[in-house]
This record gives sequence, structure tokens and C-alpha cells, in this order.
Amino acid sequence: MAVTTTGPGTDIYQRPVELLQDLIRFDTTNPPGAEAACIAYVNNLLSEAGIECKILFSDPERPNLIARLPGEGSAPPLLLHGHVDVVTTRNQAWQRPPFGAEVADGMVWGRGTLDMKGGVTMMLSAMLRAKAEGASLPGDVILAVLSDEENGSDYGAKFLVQNHPEFFAGVRYAIGEGGGVARYVDGKRFYPVMVAEKQICWIKATVRGPGGHASRPMRGGTMAKLGEMLTQLDRSRLPVHITPVARQMIETMARALPAESGGALGELLDPARTDIVLNEMGPRGFFFDPVLHNTVNATIVNGGHKVNVIPSEVVVEMDGRLLPGHTAEDFLAELRAVVGEEVELEVVRNDAITHEPDLGLFPTLRGILEEADPEGVPVPFLMFAVTDGRFFSQLGIQPYGFLPLNVPQEPDFVRLVHAADERVPVSALEFGVDALYKLVQRFTA
Repeated sequence: MAVTTTGPGTDIYQRPVELLQDLIRFDTTNPPGAEAACIAYVNNLLSEAGIECKILFSDPERPNLIARLPGEGSAPPLLLHGHVDVVTTRNQAWQRPPFGAEVADGMVWGRGTLDMKGGVTMMLSAMLRAKAEGASLPGDVILAVLSDEENGSDYGAKFLVQNHPEFFAGVRYAIGEGGGVARYVDGKRFYPVMVAEKQICWIKATVRGPGGHASRPMRGGTMAKLGEMLTQLDRSRLPVHITPVARQMIETMARALPAESGGALGELLDPARTDIVLNEMGPRGFFFDPVLHNTVNATIVNGGHKVNVIPSEVVVEMDGRLLPGHTAEDFLAELRAVVGEEVELEVVRNDAITHEPDLGLFPTLRGILEEADPEGVPVPFLMFAVTDGRFFSQLGIQPYGFLPLNVPQEPDFVRLVHAADERVPVSALEFGVDALYKLVQRFTA
């Protein structure tokens, strides 16, 4: 859907809903992405405000924008990074057009409202407001608006880190997605701030067996072995691992809850009890399960070429996510213990993260949230997915997920990410816009 790139005005930061609507109306579904028109809109907006911008790309249809707003130099530069590509809406039943950016029921509806054009709106608003008001900034603020996060970042953050690291010289902390959306435990509101994230470890599993004519019964063949493997993966958790970040998060949450529920939550930190407690929690365990285990899901199955021929080989592609400090070899050993030695396992991609989290900026982020919502409790969070932050971490930059949204308890907004009817409350968006503006004024070394 075409969107005009003239006329929004450099004061659009005062109208974040309108800014978000403009961004949503660019269909940047990845693949193919085609983020160029959306990036051009952002470039025009920042350039008209007098903010220096640079466009960098390996494919002109998949560009990235870097903007820089000078500060006083009393602190290192602060990096804000966000992507404008979005995932598909194919085969999803939406109540409202996913690229219509309609406002209804006090919410902005559309693909990208949560992941992550809403976050880009917060960052752009902070940058434009700081420029318009001549805000005193401790250090330079760098804004990177990126392509291709939803498909591996090869054209986006990965490309920039590998080919243009000079634009991020001196940066110590980066702000991006992966944290800040309010979560509720027993009615208590928490704000998880991402300080670490899991790493991608994609696996190819190959199952082999006797092939033959499909008119004859085949017992224990390839398809039966495939079924056994998938059943084992479905019924088995991988071993429990308590990382320092997960421990700090759960201990902080447990202290903020009444004694009975806090004590029960604290039992998650006993590896002998972890899985039992998760089972007792039911759906509430969704938030904690992946931060306490390495995980794997089978996502693509390839096998068989003709309906009357029993295949002798089936290949399953699996999405593995590893906790910090774990290697691909560790992961393969855990998987083999579940699926057995007969299944061939091969690592296809592993974006390893080796550094320990630097929580130096966390007190500032916590203070901003406590000031904005005295009833909420900020907690450090281990993100169970991945973000572009993993690439910036290769430059020695500590990534944080800090896009605050004070959403209500229902619906579960985290489950709306990548799903039908993705939407964000207008009040929550404005909450995040204010928080990001305070951050660019307060960050220090």
C-alpha cells in the first residue's frame, strides 16, 4: 500500500498514533520485505527536522537508516535500533485489515503495532522531540532503522555490524525490542526488561528407514520413526538450567508477590521442582518455561516424493533456542538423549552469544518505569526469542529490550505478536513514547 512521504510535519512526534499509522500502512511483509519506501519515509521525516541521516544497504530494496543526534559528550553514544519489516499475515483471520492501521476500541490495529513499528514510533518520537526542544543529551543518540530482522537480519543488523561497524564506535548500550511489555502474575504487574537473550540454533534432523512399495504394510519404517521422534519431543522438556538472569528475575518477582504465591514461584529455582511447578502453573508457565530450558520445535518436514512409494528418508527442520552459556554441542547432546542415536542431527545455524550481561543501565531503566508506574515492578529478563541486539553485542555493545507498554492484563498482548489482530492500546503507546524520551535525556556511562 502506497503512503505519501510528504506533509506529516516534523511535529508528528506530538501525534504518535498518526506516526504509527503511517508506518503500518507500508506493507513490509518479510519475505520479501521491500522496506525501501518505509525507510524513505523515515529518512524524509528526520532530514526535514535537521537530523543527519545515512542510508546503507547491500540491496537497495532492503536499506537501513542510521541517524545521529549530537549530545554533550559526557556519556558514550546511546544506540536505539528497530526494524520495520514484519511477518506474514497469510492464512490469519483478522477482524480489521492488517495494514489498515485503524483505531478502534482505544487501540491501533495492524501488523507491526507490537513487533515492532510501535517501538520504532517510540524511538522516532524521542529523536524528533529531542531535536525540536533542543534537549540536553548526555551523549550522542544514534538511531538505526533496520530491514530484515524477521528473516535473519542478513540485510539489516548483521550487514551493518559486519560492514559498517564504525557507525557504532564508542557505543556501550543499545535499546531495542524484547522487553518492556507489562506482564501479570497473580494480578501483580511486572515490566520485564531484556538484558540477555537466547541464541538461535537451527537443527536439521534426518530420519532414515527402508523404502518400498506403499501397497505393502511397513512397520517401523521412516514415517513411524518420524512419529516417534516428534512424540518424544512433544512429551519431553530438555534439562533445567538456572541462569543468573533467570534467577534474578524470579527472585525479584517472588519478593513482590504475597508470601504464598511468591514462595511457589521461588520453587522454580529448585531444578528438582522446576518442571513440576511449571506443570502446576498451566498456561501461566508459558512465560517462565523457555527461560529455564533450552527449547526446540519441529517446524518444517520434507519427505516422500510419490504417494505410492514409502520414503527412505525424511528431513525435519527444527528451531532450537539456547540459553546463554550453552553451545551447539551441549544442545545436540540434550536432543540425542530425547530422540535417540538413530536420528541424524546437524546444526544448520548458530548465532552464538558469548558475553556476560552488563546491567549498568538497568537502574536507569528501572527508575523510569517506577516513576511512570509506581505499582509496576521492573525485572531483568532473559528473552526467549532473539533480536537484532545479538549482532550489536558482537561489537561489545550490551543490548537491552526496553519498549515499555503498560498494557492491561487481558488480552495477553505478548501472544498477539506475529498473530492475527495484533494491536496496541493508544494509552500504552503514549506511555512508551514518554519513557523513551526520558531515557535519551538520562542515560549515563
